[in-house]
Amino acid sequence: MKILSIIIPAYNEANTIHLILNKIKEVKLLSDIEKEVIIVNDCSKDKTEEAIQKFIAENNDLRIRYLSFDVNQGKGAALRAGIASANGDYLIIQDADLEYDPQEYNILLKPILDGFADVVYGSRFAGGNPHRVLFFWHTIGNKLLTFISNMLTNLNLTDMETCYKMFKTNIIQEIKLKENRFGFEPEVTAKIARIPKIRIYEVGISYYGRTYDEGKKINWKDGFRALWCMAKYGLFRMN
Repeated sequence: MKILSIIIPAYNEANTIHLILNKIKEVKLLSDIEKEVIIVNDCSKDKTEEAIQKFIAENNDLRIRYLSFDVNQGKGAALRAGIASANGDYLIIQDADLEYDPQEYNILLKPILDGFADVVYGSRFAGGNPHRVLFFWHTIGNKLLTFISNMLTNLNLTDMETCYKMFKTNIIQEIKLKENRFGFEPEVTAKIARIPKIRIYEVGISYYGRTYDEGKKINWKDGFRALWCMAKYGLFRMN
């Protein structure tokens, strides 16, 4: 039986973590693929831990592994811990908020299961799926970062910064990742692009973005870090 590992980095998501877990539980994956959920609590200051433990206790039919940091280390560090712990054949990143819809896992799975792809990015800027209208300058920033990333990797992605990235697990586990915060996105893209004969696909997905009042965390400083990461891992090809 094939397994999809779903990696969830969580920081101060007490209000939404149980909702996203319910959505994941409801998803029926193609080819009867099973789900393995790995939650990494990045030293949350709210009641995220209590919400997770309550959900686990009440839903023992969903395979969940829970990891917790004693010190806040950042999204990238949480993702590294989750990726290293994954036992599935395939792996996807899932934020703990409600910006992305787990019902669309199958859209990303299909090119892999059909034998075409090794890695699939879910683009918020491709296709005709619902997209919340928010933040003009964020959109411009995302497209600029994607454009620069494409220049350095020779890819033609439309959304390098997307959360929804699906990998064959053996591929992502072989990559040495270093970034602790949101630099994960340009770093993993640059390093994936270097793999000989790698097959990268992109599919359109929905996006239910949230405002800063609703809990959005990424900011302009992360944009500058992304530029540095693209230079470091793309231009200078550092490991």
